Amino acid sequence: MPFIKLNNHSIYYETHGAGETIVLLHNGFSCTKMWKEICPWLVESGYHILMYDRRGYGKSDQGKDFEDYYTGDGFRSDSVSTMALLMRALGEDRFHIVGQCEGGVVGVDYAVRYPEQVKTLSTASTFCYSTVLLEDFNRQKFPASFKQLPPDIQDKYLYWHGPERAERFYKLCSRYGGCYGRGIFDLRPAIEAVTCPSLVMYADRGHFFEVEQGVAFYRHLNNGELAVFPKCGHNIFEHYPQAYAQQIVAFIQRHSP
Repeated sequence: MPFIKLNNHSIYYETHGAGETIVLLHNGFSCTKMWKEICPWLVESGYHILMYDRRGYGKSDQGKDFEDYYTGDGFRSDSVSTMALLMRALGEDRFHIVGQCEGGVVGVDYAVRYPEQVKTLSTASTFCYSTVLLEDFNRQKFPASFKQLPPDIQDKYLYWHGPERAERFYKLCSRYGGCYGRGIFDLRPAIEAVTCPSLVMYADRGHFFEVEQGVAFYRHLNNGELAVFPKCGHNIFEHYPQAYAQQIVAFIQRHSP
């Protein structure tokens, strides 16, 4: 699959299928590989799928200054700007967005900045707002070191980022930074500015975010729908891949001409 040079960094992307375009935005810990069970369902449903690794994730370049970039104030805004460059380079001017967790933040920000391009927005397990500093929040939720992760989670990091990056990447991402930042996080002002039809998917027993976060997200949308998955952890795409894809397709079809 191809790479493209954006802002002096090599960005990995994949395209599959034909039809209306759905852009898949990975979460804050993985890469395009997280969509391995979702992508086939969407392709079989008649959609053209575009997914890519954001800078520093998966197969995309990190750059020598990645840690400063990741923890800096410009990461969230730059994620949107880079996506816009990719869409322009690939000739994508109207599409649907699906964002998992932090990918949902990129999706919300993109829909606000480029409303004319976004047909629908679907988010899953995306944080709505925090009441504590993200550094404190992460300290409560994540083990202190990579070696303290369960073996199956370590294996996922190795699969997503390779043996050279996995441990260092976890150490960085489990502290602070990325789209959620390092202070008090509040997506509600941006959510209120989203104008396209929007679907909020949430797990009823996620480790990181309580289901009330999904309800708050939904309440702040102008044109929103809410789907709560029962007996489900944070990664809905792993627990219920078929239902995850079906929710997205049904939602898009409800809001397509």
